[in-house]
Amino acid sequence: MPRLLHFFTLILHLRIAASSTTTTTDTILAGQALAASDKLVSKNGRYALGFFQTSSSRKSPQHTSSWYLGIWFNTVPTFTSAWVANREKPIKDTASLELTISQDGNLVIQNQSTKSIIWSTQANITRNSTTAAVLLSSGNLVLANSADSSEVLWQSFDHPTDTFFPGAKLGWDKVTGLNRSFVSWKNSIDPAAGGYRYELDPSGVDQLLLVALNSSTTYWSTGAWNGKYFSSIPEMTARHSISAKFVDNDREKYLTYHLVEEYMDPNMLTRHAIDVSGQLKTFIWMKGSQDWVMISAQPKAQCDVYAVCGPFTICTDNVVPHCICMDGFTIASPEDWELEDRVDGCSRNTQLDCIRNISTTHTTDKFYHEPCVRLPQNARDVETAASSSECAQICLNDCSCTAYSFGDSGCSVWHNELVNIRRLQCSDTDNSNGETLYLRISAKDVHSLKFNRRGIVIGIVTGTCISALGLFGIIILLMIWTNKTSSSGRTVNGSRGCNGIVAFRYNDLQRATQKFTEKLGAGSFGSVFKGFINDSNAIAVKRLDGAYQGEKQFRAEVSSIGAVQHINLVKLVGFCCEDSKRLLVYEYMSNRSLDVHLFQSNSTVLSWDARYQIALGVARGLSYLHDSCRDCIIHCDIKPANILLDDSFLPKIADFGMAKLLGRDYSRVLTTMKGTVGYLAPEWITGVAITPKVDVYSYGMVLLEILSGRRNTWAPFSSNSNLDVYFPVHAAHKLLEGDVGNLVDHMLHGVVNLDEAELACKVACWCIQDDELDRPTMGQVVQILEGVVEIRMPPIPRFLQAMI
Repeated sequence: MPRLLHFFTLILHLRIAASSTTTTTDTILAGQALAASDKLVSKNGRYALGFFQTSSSRKSPQHTSSWYLGIWFNTVPTFTSAWVANREKPIKDTASLELTISQDGNLVIQNQSTKSIIWSTQANITRNSTTAAVLLSSGNLVLANSADSSEVLWQSFDHPTDTFFPGAKLGWDKVTGLNRSFVSWKNSIDPAAGGYRYELDPSGVDQLLLVALNSSTTYWSTGAWNGKYFSSIPEMTARHSISAKFVDNDREKYLTYHLVEEYMDPNMLTRHAIDVSGQLKTFIWMKGSQDWVMISAQPKAQCDVYAVCGPFTICTDNVVPHCICMDGFTIASPEDWELEDRVDGCSRNTQLDCIRNISTTHTTDKFYHEPCVRLPQNARDVETAASSSECAQICLNDCSCTAYSFGDSGCSVWHNELVNIRRLQCSDTDNSNGETLYLRISAKDVHSLKFNRRGIVIGIVTGTCISALGLFGIIILLMIWTNKTSSSGRTVNGSRGCNGIVAFRYNDLQRATQKFTEKLGAGSFGSVFKGFINDSNAIAVKRLDGAYQGEKQFRAEVSSIGAVQHINLVKLVGFCCEDSKRLLVYEYMSNRSLDVHLFQSNSTVLSWDARYQIALGVARGLSYLHDSCRDCIIHCDIKPANILLDDSFLPKIADFGMAKLLGRDYSRVLTTMKGTVGYLAPEWITGVAITPKVDVYSYGMVLLEILSGRRNTWAPFSSNSNLDVYFPVHAAHKLLEGDVGNLVDHMLHGVVNLDEAELACKVACWCIQDDELDRPTMGQVVQILEGVVEIRMPPIPRFLQAMI
């Protein structure tokens, strides 16, 4: 009876395929074909299989587009490949292309007109077996015996490309010798095998390695598996949404993982892949998003990837682009470079003299120095060289020598290609963090480089002289004008506008701040300087960056912000608006910002009572901004650095209304928030319209920092179990366990009101909930902290755990 039922199912599939021009099922049966315009879709709708086209290079008209059979994320608007069948055999003509099951039972890509096979699963199938290909909900393409679906004859999980699917295996089948590893794409549009592989350590150590294929060099490892996590990734213990397992038995040795649905947001997808750049990256995609968001990368620094920029290049972290050619070299293949394929690196502008004149022993080659770099690893030490000049001569005597360095450890020389040169952070007068590499280039290129630099210097000097003469004349005129208008360090003949806001002159603020010399700090919107007016009244002057509003509109917005006054908001004293200059003048807060007292070891330790009152004061200030102003003001950047403390440690919120003042919509404000990602609500990722609940989320994160005295950033937090976890998740678990005392800043030495600490922790965990509807309003937060309203135990935020 079951076989009869299965037969009718097959007939139904065939009828559906025959009556539809576009395949929408998840199965291909014998006699069916998938055309270039068709696709299979997994039952859960998450994955699709079909033919896709990669973009051709715009700079090379002779290059035509290529077609591949692959699996991609079906629900993501940005096309994202997850597996490619014919990655080494692109298809140029799709006119007669089809995916079908051949007579021998294998799944094949076939040219229908010539019956030639382009790609095949190449499974060992007995003659009498009838097969079917199914795209499972896991993303695994399976070729199975149609009479017994449990008999898997071939599966895509055994032949991965660059993406690690949940449920797939990374490692070996000891019986068949199959080795499952992940290999990066060649470049951003070519899925052919690239330069990097993610694999199980072949030496037998229970760890995973990132390896450069062209040299078999390991440049990153997970560390050994200890039964629960890899030693270099202790944060795995905090990833409740991902359950990893390392298996080693008589038949197999592999790593696998699956997603724990209990902790997964159904609207979220995750992707683990080895990137073209050689980094293993994890991305998430939320419903409504337009693209993937990267949440982690290993190794963390791009320049840690072996030969990531190719030969004769310099890699610099934290700048874009990471890779530049060394002096005397140019990009070998600009087209490939643009597609992130930098295997060829850079090539010489001019061949070395010793190569062009092999018969002579004399060479005119010179050395050009690259200071403050991390030297390449493959150096050869020359003990006979006692000085830098001797080291240089030894290198010149060998035509294959391309560079040398001389330092405390003596003479080192390099031959042939140079890779893995890294620019380090050194001051102009100190090269202690790096070393100097002397690069061998032709005399012609050395002369050219020196001439270019000399021309730049001459141009700068000439321009400076002309500018100085012009400035001198302007200064004379200004002095005459200043004497006429009479000024002093007094309150500037500044006019008071409505709301008592003073319009300062720029020159007066320059004098008040001693030409902006005492810098108090820098934030998302500009730098802040201390100054004095009337010779005694301290002020804080914020010099705005990127303010592009007209004067009339700027004055109007300043006036509206000046009308917003509350005991827990920093008072706006005045402003300056001259030409393109935009400055704001605030009351000075003598105890600086909250982050100074929470995170700096040499600052005053805030008592628990002070912390609780600060938390309550900030909540009151935000509640006023959200509910009591004529127009609701969403701060958008709540963090300890924007919470200032006066003489009595009364908290005052700074930088409110900045988005409106600078004429920026909220999405643009987000792009200016350097280093504040840890305080941003999940709504930012999806790009939907924000509400005051984004401030509630940020407040919850700040409240955890007030409680613990440590930052909530992605830096690991060592718990009592010696496992590194992300503190907000750790706090939520400890709250459920009733162990809030373990979370409080140890600098308080136990002098804490535990009832208040538990209440604050509950509030924080409610504030950082995934869904903004689950978060309280700031008015409700005030009532809870004041003890007017009770609060129940919050759940653990799932989105936060998934991002870990």
